[in-house]
Amino acid sequence: MAVTVHEVNNEKDLKEFISFPWKIYCNNPAWAPPLRREIKRTINPRTNNFLQSGPFRLFLAIKDGTVAGRIMAHIDQKTNTAKGRKDGYISLFESIPDYEVTTALFDRAAAFHRKHGMTSLRGPVSPTNGDDCRGLLLNDFNRPPVLMNSYNPPYYPEFFTRYGFRKQLDLYAYHFDVHVPRTPKVVEYARRRYGYTIDPINLAHLEEELLDIKQVLDEAMPEDWSNLIPPDLNDLKTMAKNLRPLVDPNLIFIARHKGRPIGFNLTMPDYNQVLIHLRSGKLFPVGWLYYLYWKRRIDGLRFFVLFVIPEYRKKGVSAAIFMETFSAVQKHGYRWLEGSTIGEINRQMRNDVERAGGKHYRTYRIYEKDL
Repeated sequence: MAVTVHEVNNEKDLKEFISFPWKIYCNNPAWAPPLRREIKRTINPRTNNFLQSGPFRLFLAIKDGTVAGRIMAHIDQKTNTAKGRKDGYISLFESIPDYEVTTALFDRAAAFHRKHGMTSLRGPVSPTNGDDCRGLLLNDFNRPPVLMNSYNPPYYPEFFTRYGFRKQLDLYAYHFDVHVPRTPKVVEYARRRYGYTIDPINLAHLEEELLDIKQVLDEAMPEDWSNLIPPDLNDLKTMAKNLRPLVDPNLIFIARHKGRPIGFNLTMPDYNQVLIHLRSGKLFPVGWLYYLYWKRRIDGLRFFVLFVIPEYRKKGVSAAIFMETFSAVQKHGYRWLEGSTIGEINRQMRNDVERAGGKHYRTYRIYEKDL
């Protein structure tokens, strides 16, 4: 039977879109199911500001009378205007192992973007403009992904390539053994010489802390990153509100020189170690019991981002933030840490991570195709 694709436009379709991944991964022990309510928030522009930056559509593929795939098509007008581009994005792609289904979904997404004047197609990208669900996993399919990272069947990359997508950017994940000896004397010398401090974030003064983080992002984000611009303050506040229940303030640091913010990091416990036990993707009626039980047993972390403004990048700030993070990790009983995702072109950050003991062990790929 031929594959048909239609737009999600009612509550029944929305539920099908949200629940479809369970059809793909229900028997895969490496899959960490997302919370269904969080997916619903992600695809709602009232709770996901990123979807207000341009038109978007959700599509379902139907084959033999059942849902066989899904995809989100989205245009980020704000970034396109800032970068002088006409990129269309795809996110939240899932498909049964049937290339005909994938082709139908890509065709529909491409048609949507052409209709709106886009000249290229990129993805998978984050549906929130964050560091979640970026790219396709290319290797290491037998272990669970770390918090907010992508996971997919091994056949997805082949389907993308077969359709005519090419590599746009690889993103790396690094594994750290936090018990590996470091070089604290060198780091302390740099801190004394250049006179900067590194302190954990103060959630009691979050508004002021976010202003400092915003200042670092504005100064530190490279202009040659073609698909990223610094978030505005409202977007940053929304991200902070969504992440606050999950963060450990002992693991987030802001570096300052005489009061001026010069760098920061974000590290969070790997809640996928909890979600992997909530196979239904629901906290109620009994999922919250599993949540409370497994939350106390999280032993790993994800080091999401580290930004340092240009004039301090060769003054040991990154290394000092790593040192503070490793000290906090050991103090609070965590056993390992993943640094991700780092663009392959970000050679300076990769050098910092590798010098700090990180071992490259996973790769994610973002694809692009001319329209």
